Amino acid sequence: MSPVNLRTLERLFRRDHQVLLAQSGAEALTLLEQHDVALLISDQRMPEMTGIELMKKTVALRPHMVKILLTGYTDVGALIEAINCGLVYRYLTKPWNNDDLRITVGRALEHYELIKSKHILEMVNQRLRVRLGQITELATEGLEETAAFGSEGSMEMRAAPTKPEAYALLG
Repeated sequence: MSPVNLRTLERLFRRDHQVLLAQSGAEALTLLEQHDVALLISDQRMPEMTGIELMKKTVALRPHMVKILLTGYTDVGALIEAINCGLVYRYLTKPWNNDDLRITVGRALEHYELIKSKHILEMVNQRLRVRLGQITELATEGLEETAAFGSEGSMEMRAAPTKPEAYALLG
């Protein structure tokens, strides 16, 4: 992204958000390794790699990060592929309208929070399923031991001696 566009985005969002700037895709990847980033805004046309190529590389680093692609030209095939693969939350054409971009960023961050919450709930549910399995296993073992003890006791009761001297020993 051009330095002018980077400064414009920084001015637009620095009041409400922490903004990290990268002049290239490689620099963006380095920043993503160092920071927990919720939203990536990338230009499609950059030196060394396209915005879509950058977004593909970010999936392993930040799988839940939401991505917005800015493009001054329309490579319809690449955009359709990126959207269909879930790489791009939304794309905007340049020059963008600042109010539209603010609204899009707000919605993208809400989307990120929903994805993050869903992921956390899935992890909690998985832990609860494991714990429930452990509790069920313990309960089943306890019931089996109780049943085994109860059936042994029943057999002893049936096999109890009937002679009077045996009863005298029992008390």
